[in-house]
Amino acid sequence: MGEYGIMAQKPETTTTRKAPARKTTTTRRRTATKVVRPDAPLAAADLDAAVTRAQAALGQRQKEDGHWVFPLEADATIPAEYVLLEHFLDRIDPALEKRIGIYLRRIQGAHGGWPLYENGRFDLSASVKAYFALKAIGDDINAPHMIRARAAILHHGGAERTNVFTRLQLALFGEVPWHAAPAMPVELMLMPRKALFSVWNMSYWSRTVIAPLLVLGAVRPCALNPRGVHIPELFVTPPDRVRDWVRGPYRSRWGHVFQYLDRVLHPAERFFPRKTRRRAIRAAVDFVEKRLNGVDGLGAIYPAMANTVMMFRALGVPDTDPRAATAWEAVQRLLVNQGRETYCQPCASPIWDTGLAGHAMIESATGPDGIAPQATKEKLAKAAQWLRGRQILDVKGDWAMNCPDVKPGGWAFQYNNDYYPDVDDTAVVGMLLHRAGDPANAEALERARHWIIGMQSSNGGWGAFDIDNDLDVLNHIPFADHGALLDPPTADVTARCISFLAQLGHGVDRPCIERGLDYLRTEQEADGSWFGRWGTNYIYGTWSVLCALNAANVAKDDPMVVRATDWLRCRQRADGGWGEGCESYEGGPHGEYGQSLPSQTAWAVLGMMAAGLKDDAAVARGVAYLARTQGTDGEWAEEPYNAVGFPKVFYLRYHGYRQFFPLMALSRYRNLQNSNSGRVGYGF
Repeated sequence: MGEYGIMAQKPETTTTRKAPARKTTTTRRRTATKVVRPDAPLAAADLDAAVTRAQAALGQRQKEDGHWVFPLEADATIPAEYVLLEHFLDRIDPALEKRIGIYLRRIQGAHGGWPLYENGRFDLSASVKAYFALKAIGDDINAPHMIRARAAILHHGGAERTNVFTRLQLALFGEVPWHAAPAMPVELMLMPRKALFSVWNMSYWSRTVIAPLLVLGAVRPCALNPRGVHIPELFVTPPDRVRDWVRGPYRSRWGHVFQYLDRVLHPAERFFPRKTRRRAIRAAVDFVEKRLNGVDGLGAIYPAMANTVMMFRALGVPDTDPRAATAWEAVQRLLVNQGRETYCQPCASPIWDTGLAGHAMIESATGPDGIAPQATKEKLAKAAQWLRGRQILDVKGDWAMNCPDVKPGGWAFQYNNDYYPDVDDTAVVGMLLHRAGDPANAEALERARHWIIGMQSSNGGWGAFDIDNDLDVLNHIPFADHGALLDPPTADVTARCISFLAQLGHGVDRPCIERGLDYLRTEQEADGSWFGRWGTNYIYGTWSVLCALNAANVAKDDPMVVRATDWLRCRQRADGGWGEGCESYEGGPHGEYGQSLPSQTAWAVLGMMAAGLKDDAAVARGVAYLARTQGTDGEWAEEPYNAVGFPKVFYLRYHGYRQFFPLMALSRYRNLQNSNSGRVGYGF
C-alpha cells in the first residue's frame, strides 16, 4: 500500500512459522489474573482527540534539522562525578555547581542516602559520591541533610565498602591508597585479541572507560582539589588500616582465584619493565586519540570522556591543546539545565529518540483517519534525511575485530560515535526508513541490512555493539564487581533485529531469522516473559519479542506466544495500566510496581496487539488508561525510571519514552480497529 498504509510490504517468503511438531496441539494455559476494574469503552472521538493532542505535542519538539532528542537522566553518580572532575582539574564553576547541588539535594532519599532510581533503596557508592560532591560545593557537614547522609553511609559500612569505580575516584583525591582498587596494569593494552584479559574481549563501554583509566592507574595523579576537601568522616575504618579492599561476595570460584592473583599482581607491578610500561601507556593514548570522536567524546559516554580529560591532564597535556580542549567540551555538552537545577547526562540519545519519535509519528498519520498526513510526511522526510546523514558507512569500528569482512552500515545511539554503532538503533532506524517508503532510503537500508546480518552472534542472538562478546569469566575479576564488563546477546536486541529483517522481507534472510527465533525460544522465562536488558524490564522484553514473532510470522497459537500474552494479562493493574519497577532487576517480582506507567502500559498494549489480540479486553482497558492519564498538553507524566544501563548498578530515565510509546500504542489501536486484517504489518 502507500507510504502510510496499514499493511507492510509482503515478504518474499510468507510461510507462517509453526510451533514445533511436538507442540502442535496447544491448549491455552489459564493463568489466575488480578481483578481489573472494567472501564467504560473509549469512544472513537476521544481516541482520535488523544492521538491528535499527542502527535501535536511530539511534533513540536522536533528540531529544525529534523531530529528529536530528549534528556537522558541517570542517578546522583554522574552529576556528583562531574563536580569532582571540576575539583580534580581546578576548573570550578561556582554558579554551575550551585545548580547541581540543588539537584543532588532534591533527589536524596528518605533513607538519608542516594538511590540508583526513583524511590530506590540506599546505594553506598552513589551516596559517598553525592556527599563528597556536596561537601566540595560547600555544604556544611553539620547541615541536616549531610548528617543524615553520613549516618546512612557509616551504617552501611563506610566509604571503604564502595564499589571499584568509586574507590578509584577516591584514590584520585588521595582518600584511599591506590591498592584499594584491584590491579589493572596498563600493560593490558598490549595483550593480543586472543589473550584472556585482552580489552578486545570486553564490551565497548568497558573498553573506552578502561583505556584512559589504565593510564591514570599507571601515572597515579592527585587531584588539585583547590579547596582541600576530604571525607575522612565517611570511613568506619581509617583507609590506612583497611586490609581487605578486594573481597567478596564472589559469584563463582573464579572470584577466589582472581582475588589471589590480584594480591600477587599489586606488589609485582613495580617490577614491570619501564620500557614496556611506556609502550603500554602509548598504546592506551593511541587508542583514545584515534577514537576521540570530536565534541561527542570518547565512546560518547560520560565515564570514558571524563577519564580522557583526566588522562590528558595527568600526562601534562595543556588544557589549550586541541585534544584536551575538545575532550573537555564534550563533557560540557552533556549538562542539562532545567529550572533552578542542572544535572549531567551519561550520554545523549538523539538517534534513538529520532527513530522512536518517527515510528510514533508515522503510526499516528497512518490510515484514513491519520492525523495531518502531509505535514507528518514532511516532518518524517526531514528526520529521514538527518538519519541518513548519520549512518556510519566508512569507519570499521571495534566491532570489526570479530567480522573484518563486514561492511559498516549501522547507526550510533548518540550524535556521532563512528567506532561504536548500535545494533538496536540500526534496526529501529532501518524499520522507520523502510516504512517511510522513500526510494532515497534504499541504499541506507541495504547497508544496514548487511551489517545487521553480519553482527549476528554464533548462538543466533544479537548483542548491542559486538559479536560473541560473552566470555563470562571476565565478569568475575575483582575489577568487574559491577558484573557488566561484557555485551552478550540479549532477547530485546535480538527481537529488534528479527523485526527489521522480517519487515524487509528478503527470503534469503530467513535462515538468519530462524536462528534468531531459536535463540528467543531458549531465552523465554518460566513465567512466559522475556528479560529486558535495555528497558525496564520483563514488560519491555516481552513486548520486544512479541513484535518480532509477529513480524516473522510465528503462529499466534505458538506456546511461547500464548504464554507471553497470558503473562501480560495477569500483570495488568486494576486501573487498566501496567507498571514495573527497577526492583525486578534485583530479585523483585517480574512485571509489577506500585503504580501504572504510561511507557510500560504502551509496551504491554503494543505487545498484545502484535500477538493478534487487538480486541482483547485487556488491550481496551490499557488504551483507556493511556487516554485517561494524558495531560491537556498532549503529553504524559512519568517520574519512575524506565530503562537500565547495567542491571543492579546503573539505571536510566528516558524522558521521551512517556511521549513516544503512548502515542504509538493509541495510534496503532485506532488503526487496527479500522483495519480489515487486524494484523500489525510492521516489525515495531
